[in-house]
Amino acid sequence: MTALAAGSPAWPLAAVLAIVAGWLLIGVAGLLALHRLRFVAQVLFPLGALLGLLLGGVGAVALAAPPMTVVLPLGLPQLPFHLRLDALSAFFLMVLGGATAGVSTFAAGYFRRGEGTPPGLLCLQYHVFLASMAGVMLADDAYAFMVLWETMALSSFFLVTANHRIAEIRQAGYLYLLVAHVGAIGILMCFGVLQAGSGDYTFDAMRAQSLAPAWASVGFALALFGFGAKAGILPLHVWLPEAHPAAPSPVSALMSGVMLKTAIYGLLRVLFDLLAAGPQWWWGALMLGLGLLTALFGVVFAAVQVDMKRLLAYSSIENIGLLLAGIGLAAVFAAYDMPAVSALALTAVLYHVAAHAFFKSLLFVGTGAVLHATGERNLGRLGGLLRPMPWVGWIMLLAVLAGAGLPPLSGFVSEWLLLQSFLFTPGLPHPVLNMLIPAVAAVIALVAALAGYVMVKFYGVIFVGQPREAALAHAHDAGRWERAGMLWLALACVALGLAPQAFVQAIDPVTQLAVGAGIGEAVAASGWLLAPTGIERASYGPVVFLLGVVACFALAWLLVRRLYHGRTRRAPPWACGFTQLSARMQDTAEGFGQPIRQIFEPFFLVRRELPRPDDAHPRYRVLVEDRFWHALYLPIAALVGRLAQWAGLLQQGRIGVYLTFSFVTLIAMLVLVSL
Repeated sequence: MTALAAGSPAWPLAAVLAIVAGWLLIGVAGLLALHRLRFVAQVLFPLGALLGLLLGGVGAVALAAPPMTVVLPLGLPQLPFHLRLDALSAFFLMVLGGATAGVSTFAAGYFRRGEGTPPGLLCLQYHVFLASMAGVMLADDAYAFMVLWETMALSSFFLVTANHRIAEIRQAGYLYLLVAHVGAIGILMCFGVLQAGSGDYTFDAMRAQSLAPAWASVGFALALFGFGAKAGILPLHVWLPEAHPAAPSPVSALMSGVMLKTAIYGLLRVLFDLLAAGPQWWWGALMLGLGLLTALFGVVFAAVQVDMKRLLAYSSIENIGLLLAGIGLAAVFAAYDMPAVSALALTAVLYHVAAHAFFKSLLFVGTGAVLHATGERNLGRLGGLLRPMPWVGWIMLLAVLAGAGLPPLSGFVSEWLLLQSFLFTPGLPHPVLNMLIPAVAAVIALVAALAGYVMVKFYGVIFVGQPREAALAHAHDAGRWERAGMLWLALACVALGLAPQAFVQAIDPVTQLAVGAGIGEAVAASGWLLAPTGIERASYGPVVFLLGVVACFALAWLLVRRLYHGRTRRAPPWACGFTQLSARMQDTAEGFGQPIRQIFEPFFLVRRELPRPDDAHPRYRVLVEDRFWHALYLPIAALVGRLAQWAGLLQQGRIGVYLTFSFVTLIAMLVLVSL
């Protein structure tokens, strides 16, 4: 092993490699203890969580350290693995470690017999998945990157299909694997363009290449396609709402909270690091438009879902759209040599990466607790769970508030920073962008409002009101391990919301590396207020806001106690004179989403099943489906099926036919070579 450190000891990189090796050893230990559920769940998974916590700490320390590189002889003899730890990879490793600590702790109490896969094998797949994600963030050459990227895809495929005896889960896994490999082809072709015929596939060699603008645009387009397939941007999103509900809830949390961010990492690596000439303005405009469509599409589809995990999956598509729009805005500013404002937009992106990793992981593990307690994913059969599941209900309330972008939690800060970035677009020397980008900012504000609507639906239908099924009264709360994991993720949401100044200053080296500027000094100068562009322009004080909210509640409580002398009178709620209230009178998930379905009906392919007059058991049902699936993917599937049938004509089972085909192919190749 050859290690090269630039001006500082290389211990952070060695520590990260040790943690990755530790995850792999935990996976091997799980395989050896194949059916020992108690040992796997309560020993190996907590050890994995501890290593995740250590990884988060090492990543935080490495943010301010110079880049470190190492060459490992793990690949082919002439293709060793080149690894590099710099500020960008350190940030994503910090997010990976922090989210893993909570999710793995939750998984220690979540995984039981009946998942479809032996617990030890599930442990191996899970920790290989973690190790491969960390490896992707360290890879410093195309060969290592692709090997680790495919390892991540395959291990997550096996996790998605853990309960492989169910046909729908197998179908979701195959769809995910197909889209993942199509995206991997785009990434591989991108690296082929970036090496510019030099034959050197290390990232250092790619950074040294001076590509023509046309070839640079080709490389960017391939990167956007390849990483977009993994991230779930439009129209490559179809795997995400299928795979996330199929996977066990801790796996869904990692896939949505962290794995999608590996695609964001790859796009940032190519756009701001490997493409030495920097982004062109139209690249940013393309990402802005595509991100806007993805965010709006995801949030309106989330609003009409009746499956709680599909709702969260579409919500992840919305958040990926916001991230892509922020990257596009940062690219536009960078193209016009406005590094300070580009750093502001990129800071918003990085902040949202961390915020979404924690609150979406918390939402998914919370749905896992609900699923284990009730056996239901359908929102139409849930309700009133705050009483039998108070721990899960109150912790999930924090995740919902963060996901809705409400202060003083983490989701608000990232969206506020992103909207602050849009305020600088009048300074762009491009009249068309000056005209269009404010409209984009308005639509992003609409998306944020709809996201709040979705979170209200999600929480209200599940936890508030009366139980819609009698069996819900016997639902049990989460166990100790599950509570501990959820508390960790909830505390991260609160910490990111209340201490944005410290976090922004910590990630300043990432923006310095990417665009050559940062906002850390401006934030440090603003003291206890978050003022990324100066206090005179805009500022936000989360602690003051929280104290104000607490003071208002305390004042209201004191006034009620003072004026009413502490007397309370309980009475049934007024229901227009109807006294026999029941769960059937509550708003359903379908009814909650109906206004959005009607307003944004062009987004949906709506199929209505209407009852006939002669039906003994009349039924009315509305199916909301994805237009992209029917207009794009089903025709492609039909075409591939026809081509496969034609190819099947070659298999006649007769040696004479096969020899004829071989002879014709040989003649054709000779003619082609002679030309």
